[in-house]
Amino acid sequence: MSKSYPEPRMFTQPDRLKSSYDAVIIGGGGHGLAAAYYLSRDYGMTNLAVLERSYLGSGNTGRNTTIIRSNYLTPEGVKFYDESVRLWQDLSQDFDLNLFYSNRGHFTLAHTDAAVRMMRWRAEVNKHFGIDSELVSPTEVKKACPPLDITCGGRHPVLGALYHAPGSIARHDAVAWGYGRGANQRGVEIHQQTEVLGITIKSDRITGVETSRGTISTSRVLCAVAGFTPRLLQMVGLRSPLSIHPLQAMVSEPMKPWLDPIIVSGSLHVYVSQTARGELVMGASLDPYELHSTRSTLEFVEGLAAHMLELFPCLSHVKVVRQWAGMADMTPDFAPIMGKTPIAGFYLDAGWGTWGFKATPVCGKTMAYTIANDRNHDLIQNFTLDRFRQYELIGEKGAASVGH
Repeated sequence: MSKSYPEPRMFTQPDRLKSSYDAVIIGGGGHGLAAAYYLSRDYGMTNLAVLERSYLGSGNTGRNTTIIRSNYLTPEGVKFYDESVRLWQDLSQDFDLNLFYSNRGHFTLAHTDAAVRMMRWRAEVNKHFGIDSELVSPTEVKKACPPLDITCGGRHPVLGALYHAPGSIARHDAVAWGYGRGANQRGVEIHQQTEVLGITIKSDRITGVETSRGTISTSRVLCAVAGFTPRLLQMVGLRSPLSIHPLQAMVSEPMKPWLDPIIVSGSLHVYVSQTARGELVMGASLDPYELHSTRSTLEFVEGLAAHMLELFPCLSHVKVVRQWAGMADMTPDFAPIMGKTPIAGFYLDAGWGTWGFKATPVCGKTMAYTIANDRNHDLIQNFTLDRFRQYELIGEKGAASVGH
């Protein structure tokens, strides 16, 4: 800390766990920290503990490609993510912290007639709910992104695109820091390097949490651990239809700014944006096999690089400097699982697959409401775990960022 420009630590580090808390949030990623922030800010609940087995943002919050959008396919998804986009726009001011939030515009390319029909469908659904999306021609795509090869080497020509003007990016780790600092300043305790070993239940009601640093008494627990969700659900005797797949990404060396919009191709399994520092952040589809691991592979880099060169032949000399992977918790209908569960006091925030980062603010808002009132927020009524037993699936696969 500079003597000339003193700045307090981002978070305080509690010496030990208290014996009891009004609520415990398992998972120190964006969603868990956002829930703690809104619980403390909006509902005055400050006797809270956030438990993170590693460091804050070490999971999918720090392992994603930071794209923010609301151009989904279903009414439930459109309304939910539109509220998140609205919240994103004020976060830097809320936190007094630069999140590098940058509105870029988002193009989802269509390479087939079927894809063009899907983009038109999504555009009409978006417009119906007041979302700024439209189907545009290849000429308009080329005008917005001149380096893009519209022919894709002659193999996958661009026939059109869904243009979503609100599409944006932000700095992912700063989001975790902002929510964590805001919660901590209001009295929430954040315990890093604290692993949950068990959850105690009496008469189908939460009574406590067992950790690597001691046992906590509590009546409310939020599970927000993404790819680790199946392990936590085993502790409370619940099952879910989640499957866990690695989702890989990579980043290039820095370049001068040249790519303003976000470019996505479902057919080529590519999405790319350029950061404020000049790197290209690139991602692809899920690995096709289930695996609870964050290892990355050479096969991924080779495949994604080949598709990137079909879109941008000018990048043949550019070096890849880093790659990584997260664990995507996928649901059969490509929509999240949120809200109350059959265990009283146990709340679930899971099933985020490849779309969890963009939902961070709205998840925190809606889960804070749900925990404080013990009633599901209206925006998540259709996302409950019970929908799979009732066969009331959402059907959001058509709006995934790439084909899975």
